[in-house]
Amino acid sequence: MPKDDPETAALKEELNSMIANFKAEQEKQNDCKLAEKCGDLPDVPKIRLAGKKILKGHINKVNSVHFAGDSRHCVTGSLDGKLIIWDTWTANKVQIIPLRSAWVMSVAFSPSGNFVACGGMDNQCTIYDLNNRDSTGVAKMTRELLGYEGFLSSCRFLDDNHIITGSGDMKICHWDLESGKKTMEFDGHAGDVVSISLSPDMNQYVTGSVDKTCKLWDVREDHHKQMFFGHEADVNSVCFHPSGFAFATASEDKTARLYDLRSDQQIAQYSPPNTTSGFTSCALSFSGRYIICGSVDNNIHSWDTLKTTHTGMLAGHENRITSICLTPNGMALASCSWDQNVRVWV
Repeated sequence: MPKDDPETAALKEELNSMIANFKAEQEKQNDCKLAEKCGDLPDVPKIRLAGKKILKGHINKVNSVHFAGDSRHCVTGSLDGKLIIWDTWTANKVQIIPLRSAWVMSVAFSPSGNFVACGGMDNQCTIYDLNNRDSTGVAKMTRELLGYEGFLSSCRFLDDNHIITGSGDMKICHWDLESGKKTMEFDGHAGDVVSISLSPDMNQYVTGSVDKTCKLWDVREDHHKQMFFGHEADVNSVCFHPSGFAFATASEDKTARLYDLRSDQQIAQYSPPNTTSGFTSCALSFSGRYIICGSVDNNIHSWDTLKTTHTGMLAGHENRITSICLTPNGMALASCSWDQNVRVWV
């Protein structure tokens, strides 16, 4: 790779120095480590989720999965150019939606279950109404949200009429779906915005980026409230803690981490027994006591969030896991993979 010019190199050195100073100041405020403080707590059981269903239907890599608010239906997007709506209780397909572009990277189910969204290398976010079908029985496309200068990497519904998106052009956009217009557009990060997670009260959200940082936002504002450092590579996934006071991350740097909003810093770090594989996705259990991460080693790893001990591994996929999603009621976990399958763990 070509070397940076002297001015760029100097700016990078200054930025790294500032980050190091921030970390040093944060460290001064720490009176103990989370794992040390929680060391006398009883150990949580090893994770005992079992693979109850294998959802077969895609014929190419499955890149994203997301549950509806009913904790029963989920949507998956694949490079076969299809969205599939699944009934995870029966493993039946509810709908198959053909896409104009096969390069889907992110999917989202509205909490009501009325709409799904998807996007990817087509540089747009497309919305489908599941209750309104055409003559062939396929859900009608209601909106194509255009105007991105990079791929659409993440999207999440606030409600049936509003959605937030992150993209490869480093921007975050808020959309009014009734009018099909942006209500906000702003630079979110210094790199691709890879992941978005909404807070339990839907008033805040956190983003992860390839710029190695995470940011906390208010849904009514176009500037971040807090920025979090620590990862040494792309932050591939973020997930809000059920309490609303913390969030988890999964990174290419082979670690997962927990950040506390009140102390404005990282409070725990999690590494698998085999530290040769990065993480692609993360989730937190309904209680917040387990952090769960999908890995490029084909497995799902879990840890005790408080004691930072590894609590088990879910094996079954035959290729890298691209996305995991916990049901809103916390009773099941869905995972999808490059092996073309979707698995439901209960």
